[in-house]
Amino acid sequence: MPGPTPGPLRGPAPASAPAPTGPAGTPRTPGTPRTPGASRRRVAVVGVALSDCGRVDGPTPYALHAQAARRALADSGLDRSVIDGFASAGLGVLAPVEVAEYLGLRPTWVDSTSVGGSTWEVMAAHAADAVAAGHANAVLLVYGSTARADIKARRRTANLSFGARGPLQFEVPYGHTLIAKYAMAARRHMHAYGTTLEQLASVAVQARANAATNPDAMFRDPLTVDDVLASEMIADPFTKLHCCIRSDGGCAVLLAAEDYVPDTAKAPVWVLGAGASASHTTMSEWEDFTVSPAAVSGRLAFERAGLTPADVDLAEIYDAFTYMTLVTLEDLGFCAKGEGGAFVEKGRLLRGGELPVNTDGGGLSACHPGMRGLFLLVEAVRQLRGEAGAGQVLKAGGRLPEVALASGTGGWFCSSGTLLLGRS
Repeated sequence: MPGPTPGPLRGPAPASAPAPTGPAGTPRTPGTPRTPGASRRRVAVVGVALSDCGRVDGPTPYALHAQAARRALADSGLDRSVIDGFASAGLGVLAPVEVAEYLGLRPTWVDSTSVGGSTWEVMAAHAADAVAAGHANAVLLVYGSTARADIKARRRTANLSFGARGPLQFEVPYGHTLIAKYAMAARRHMHAYGTTLEQLASVAVQARANAATNPDAMFRDPLTVDDVLASEMIADPFTKLHCCIRSDGGCAVLLAAEDYVPDTAKAPVWVLGAGASASHTTMSEWEDFTVSPAAVSGRLAFERAGLTPADVDLAEIYDAFTYMTLVTLEDLGFCAKGEGGAFVEKGRLLRGGELPVNTDGGGLSACHPGMRGLFLLVEAVRQLRGEAGAGQVLKAGGRLPEVALASGTGGWFCSSGTLLLGRS
């Protein structure tokens, strides 16, 4: 793939840039509030894109942000002047102001929420609310990271924990690493419900099978359950192949008010409902290691969308570790608590399975440059549009999926954000 074009998104907006109209048809420029008492607008995802992903040694994280933003804007067919909202996290001292400046944007609505891997689902929910209420018209969410390249070049080291201040100071001195927290939770589920290592390994095997049809996936060679179990032990019970990969990459998502949809290049994907939840930072405050905050965010999202798990055609779930996929499926209501092990077996998560999950290969095989949650939204939108190529999910009769779910998890199950997206 060609490298990113240097430099930010600069230059004056053309005079012909489209402006949405108010309830009475009066022009309304970006940043102008809606008439008090006006009904809430529908909100659509109108543009999505990836930057170069995988092994990206040259560009800076800022360049990946810019590349993803340009591509998402081109995907939408809209002019950059429509963007009056911006959300970003994970880069810069004053995110998102620093990244917006690099991109040449001057937003009148910003969000820098940072709650780990669920950041982007929570941000998307905030953006959708802002657009629906008329506080913004088009919000760009963008992320980019060179986590892999930085370690290879020794610009940074791998993180063992998120820090040693505040409540975390009572855990870090005892060597309680980030991965150890996930491993403890997985062991508890195995003890309480009889979940097996083979069942957990099957999550990685199916993610790799889905990645095989994704030309952008970092790893595409087939895996077996035995391969997963025999790989290097990292934190019992997780071997290396139970854990997400480390990659470089970025992506962007543009949400806009329904006013803009007639001018977009592609059919809209509508935000149907969203929910968020925060749980804990210290393990001692986590009441039940077998229940994640997705149990709350998922319930809220389904209630607000007026849907149930049975209405979902595919799910994009944060998968830093195999256990995350399994327990999140339980907590979202796709199977009962304790039945996740049985549910993930026998190919249910494959592209042609009962519930296709992480259809691009997920963080276990496709890419994981850090806070992966925004990648979930990109893949969900592409699937609903029918743009996934050989990895496209199809319903009976060759029909495109109607409803997709994206659920991000932050920290060690500290937070969760869930979005439901649909074609109508």
